[in-house]
Amino acid sequence: MFFKDVIGQEAAKERLRQEVREGRIPHAQLFCGPSGVGKLPLAMAYARYICCPNRTETDACGTCPSCVKWNKLVHPDVHFVFPIVKKGKKEVCNDYIADWRHLVLSSPYFSLNHWLNEMDAENGQAIIYAKESDEIVRKLSLKSSEGGYKVTIVWLPEKMHAVCANKLLKLLEEPPEKTVFLLISETPEMILPTILSRTQRFNIRKIEETDIANALQQKYGVRPNDSFTLAHLANGDFIKALETIHLNEENELFFELFVSLMRLSYQRKIREMKQWSEQLASIGRERQKNFLAYAQRMIRENFIYNLHSKEMNYMTLPEQNFATRFAPFINERNVIGMMEELSEAQIHIEQNVNARMVFFDFSLKMIVLLKQ
Repeated sequence: MFFKDVIGQEAAKERLRQEVREGRIPHAQLFCGPSGVGKLPLAMAYARYICCPNRTETDACGTCPSCVKWNKLVHPDVHFVFPIVKKGKKEVCNDYIADWRHLVLSSPYFSLNHWLNEMDAENGQAIIYAKESDEIVRKLSLKSSEGGYKVTIVWLPEKMHAVCANKLLKLLEEPPEKTVFLLISETPEMILPTILSRTQRFNIRKIEETDIANALQQKYGVRPNDSFTLAHLANGDFIKALETIHLNEENELFFELFVSLMRLSYQRKIREMKQWSEQLASIGRERQKNFLAYAQRMIRENFIYNLHSKEMNYMTLPEQNFATRFAPFINERNVIGMMEELSEAQIHIEQNVNARMVFFDFSLKMIVLLKQ
């Protein structure tokens, strides 16, 4: 990943390049921002730039021994840490490194759900296990093979086991010489406060619509008019833009589940609602959380739809067609209650409460809320 491959984010790129050029590289940075804005691609481009001895003013050279190793993500001084699901003897990130390299090289803009699919662990709860901390310490104890910086990239540090987080904290407090930690987070509020206090936070903004549209045209052959429509729907999230141009089965499933819930709740079909809850309970915790996030977005979009300001809506055509009938049921009297119930359901799913009970309880509450 080069800076030139990162979509948009020109100001962020220049800030990172300037840090390297001026020799003031922080030992620990926390890249924060919503999904799909390019935090991981940006961190990898930055790490490559740090490692490259023949860097230019704007990017890594691409031809030196360091860059050649970066091309295949096999640089011995660069270590990746990411959430995994224990399967058989697979207990640490190195056990999944081949899958990780394949996903990152083929599509550097991806979500946790894409990574779960790559691991064949769609229904699993991915975390960074305690044992990974020993691996981090071991790797950083090795001498730099290139004589330069050693870089550890931690993707989704909010998924770290407490033991692992505390050992990482010790490394951040007393970092080995010429070691750089790059943490990439979507929910930094879930990271240990002591880790947050020892990192330099770097907030990454949403990608500009023009940059998304240009990337869709140049990399995926999308027609100009369509690309700007898709860029608007993406709302700064390139992953969402990709999911829009590629048939996304998960979003289709979530849309069908959302429509089904609203219709069943409105019609007070208790038996069918119970079956609906059982279906949700069978799809795995990560997907359940994704569905609840999707439902929150749909409630928000349908509430805004009533304002008749098209530029403020970010829905696909099927979602818009549904909104023409459903939006009138979302109003000032019930929208806050619905969002609160969805947030509570998310908390319960995070706490491993019985999913069947969580979703059935939520569906029953929707009966009352839809009538307000």
